[in-house]
Amino acid sequence: MSSSDRAIGVFDSGVGGVSVLRDVRRELPAEDLIYVADSKYAPYGDRSPAFITERSIAMVQFLERLGAKAVVVACNTATGVAVDALRARFTMPIVAVEPAVKPAASHTRSGVVGVLATTQTLASARFAKLVDVHASSVRVITQAAPGLVEQVEGGELSSQATRSLVESYVRPLLQAGADTIVLGCTHYPFLSGVIADVAGSGVTVIDPAVAVARELRRRLHASRLLAPPDHIGREQFWTTGPVEQTRDVITQLWGTPVDVGVVE
Repeated sequence: MSSSDRAIGVFDSGVGGVSVLRDVRRELPAEDLIYVADSKYAPYGDRSPAFITERSIAMVQFLERLGAKAVVVACNTATGVAVDALRARFTMPIVAVEPAVKPAASHTRSGVVGVLATTQTLASARFAKLVDVHASSVRVITQAAPGLVEQVEGGELSSQATRSLVESYVRPLLQAGADTIVLGCTHYPFLSGVIADVAGSGVTVIDPAVAVARELRRRLHASRLLAPPDHIGREQFWTTGPVEQTRDVITQLWGTPVDVGVVE
């Protein structure tokens, strides 16, 4: 098998990275994709940096064993804490999602940007640098949102409990004057309908997944790793957690039935 025929690996602490996988599939229909949900340890957001780094390395090692030619870190927390360690350790292209602070700063009219993310993403030095470099001219209001990941992991995308959590996190951003909200966790796009409804029509909600997919294409092209254009891409799904639950939720999020393997 040539390098270009190998799959792209994508991982997250749970099922949230399927939101990134969707855009990777749209951008790269010829590529085979392998998705790994580290659901046994989800969410990463309140874990220690050492633990997050350890799990991120384990996920890339698993994808490497399956022959992945590139890896997408589809987890803002893992990006903020561990991506530098991953790039130092592995030679394959590694593309990482991070909060879309730069486009939000360019888009806002009120001069106030809200960022919904996990505790560890917001606490990371990488996020602080992102704000310092790209959003120094605007006010950035951060809001940790514990519990939202768990709602997505449970397939609770539109329940009253989910809406109540969203309201408790979005309203402070609106009260501070935010007219642009950044989704700083890959689970949150699956709640974008509820978030947009709570925020109202005057607020723009930004998901960085499209930009990640385009950067992945650029990196693969530069490395001559793009699959032949006539190939029909397939997907594999794996989890470290309960197979049936993960399969049911990914089927819900992906929109078609999937099989899920177990990471031993």
